Amino acid sequence: MTQGGRAQQREQTRQTLLRESRRLFATLGYGAVGLAEIVRAAGVTKGALYHHFDSKADLFRAVLEQVQQEVGRKVAATAESQDGSWNQLTAGCQAFLTASTDPEIQRIMLVDGPAVLGWNEWRALDEAASARHLAEALTALIEEGTIPPQPVVPLTHLLSGAMNEAALWLATSENPQDLADTRAALTRLLESMRAPAATEATEVTEVTDP
Repeated sequence: MTQGGRAQQREQTRQTLLRESRRLFATLGYGAVGLAEIVRAAGVTKGALYHHFDSKADLFRAVLEQVQQEVGRKVAATAESQDGSWNQLTAGCQAFLTASTDPEIQRIMLVDGPAVLGWNEWRALDEAASARHLAEALTALIEEGTIPPQPVVPLTHLLSGAMNEAALWLATSENPQDLADTRAALTRLLESMRAPAATEATEVTEVTDP
């Protein structure tokens, strides 16, 4: 086998391990999944697993990073499809809430993620995938005067934390109306952040627009 062929085979093995471990982590939870079960599902040996990952926690970290990046891409794509900084922020926040209500996302990203890796490492991964985009959006809105001048870092953490908590609460809800109510509450929360002048300008435009 050529060097290129071996590299391709290694990458295929890595992707298979990620796919099967992600399925198991999402279905059973991190604590209930053993390495023996992962390698059996992936059809590889433990030696092959250790060639790519140092431990189960290291494998979970890679899965979590994959999940967070997927959510980040969905949020960014939704935001970028909108016109105007404010519409981009609101659409992106709603997209994050929607993505986070997926049971697989909740289990891996919101429940097991902080517990397995610890809060600091989990936050670092979250900031790289989603929180950084949120901070950039808030910074742009402050610079253009849509949101009153204020420190961006605490505002980012407060808004991100509120959305994460809402997603976790929705995971335990059995009332279909709760998602719509949470969306509406998020809209009101975001609107409360706007500077009065920006809100009045929007209202005038809506009234005078033919």
